Amino acid sequence: MKDHRLILINPANTWRRGFLLRNESRQAPLGLGIVAALTPPEWKIKILDENFRKFRFQPADLVGITSFTSTITRAYEIADLYRQQGIPVVIGGIHASAMPVEALNHCDAVVVGEAESTWPQVIADFHAGKLQKIYHGTFGDMKLSPRPRHDLFHPGYYFASVQTSRGCPMDCEFCSVPSFNGHKYRLREVNQILDELESLPHKLIYFVDDNIIGYGQLAEQHARSLFQGMIDRKLNKEWFAQTSLNIAEKPDLLQLAAKAGCRMVLIGIEAEKPAQLKDANKRLNLKMGVDVYRQSFRTIHKAGIAILGAFIYGLDSDTPADIRNRTRYIMRSSVDVTQASILTPLPGTRLFENYSKNQRLLINQFPEGWKHFHFTDVVFNPVKMTPEQLAREVTRAYRHLLSKRYLCFSFIRTWWNTQSLRTAVWAWNSNLNYKSLALERPVSFSYTNHTPPHEP
Repeated sequence: MKDHRLILINPANTWRRGFLLRNESRQAPLGLGIVAALTPPEWKIKILDENFRKFRFQPADLVGITSFTSTITRAYEIADLYRQQGIPVVIGGIHASAMPVEALNHCDAVVVGEAESTWPQVIADFHAGKLQKIYHGTFGDMKLSPRPRHDLFHPGYYFASVQTSRGCPMDCEFCSVPSFNGHKYRLREVNQILDELESLPHKLIYFVDDNIIGYGQLAEQHARSLFQGMIDRKLNKEWFAQTSLNIAEKPDLLQLAAKAGCRMVLIGIEAEKPAQLKDANKRLNLKMGVDVYRQSFRTIHKAGIAILGAFIYGLDSDTPADIRNRTRYIMRSSVDVTQASILTPLPGTRLFENYSKNQRLLINQFPEGWKHFHFTDVVFNPVKMTPEQLAREVTRAYRHLLSKRYLCFSFIRTWWNTQSLRTAVWAWNSNLNYKSLALERPVSFSYTNHTPPHEP
């Protein structure tokens, strides 16, 4: 049988490239590594990664492209180039899964959802010359998911990306994870994860899970077994992961995570007031109460772990004063690293459906306009201020949160709170990553008559 050549492509946003300015903030395209692992061994595979080098055409028998909403415009440009040469293109990822009809204008086939249950069929149909238009993935058993082909990723990645679970039972208004990975929490086999970690040359690891400790006793025990396994195998990795605020209720688990190499956790705090949390349907934070933030942060710091706090600007109840108050709250809290994003209605979320239905989106040229859905542009009409006011207030917030004076103060505070210089250095570098984003000033768009994208 003839050897076939598969080109997998990770496109980059050509409008906003802040995170790509520093190698430390670039994340490997894990989904492409999984697709490569699912491809028969006789295929020759190469990943073209615009995180490091602008795309240059290379011949292929089949092309696979993954994309977020913010990079889909670039994905379509590259796909069109291959199709002009008569080379079939398959597009997958979270945006194409939410907008498959749109994606079909630029490719031969769309993979909706997870690749494990669909990619073998894609390859079989390619050999038969009968690619289907849309392949619908299922929420499969994570224990059957193959180890990603890390050897195909660009060697310039500081962090190796590893996944231990999928799915999220939470129902945040702005999040597309449940529609893509489902509401049920699915776990990988611990020994599979440990074997993967052991095979990686990287010292630094990013666990890409939406919540590393999961939900319920089974998921928590899974996390404990993983952390203990990292200790027992003496992996000597340093890592960070996303988790929920209630990890602070488990100080022994925090201590175990720290012993396993955890340096930082990303927690979706979003806002400091109940009204704003209600806007985002952030039920867990509402249930715990915003008054427990301070004690929770103290518990996490006691384990020697830094907090990367994710906050949102532009919720429906936000006024310009609320934006300023949130910024003051962040600076006075003991959050070590700040991810402050403008609310962005992504396809596949209830927020997008709501804003489309009520004609609150400010961009009506798609797919070109998707490049602005990058969490640093104002792409919707706020309730209690103009888009220009929101962009101006966020610019002012970035100026405070990412000033050299505040970052130096934050470094010293992290060192003091965690009693760990290494953790403080982690927080410092992470803040520099976000500072590179803020070099590109937020943009707002004048309100126009909007025709929402339509999916028949």
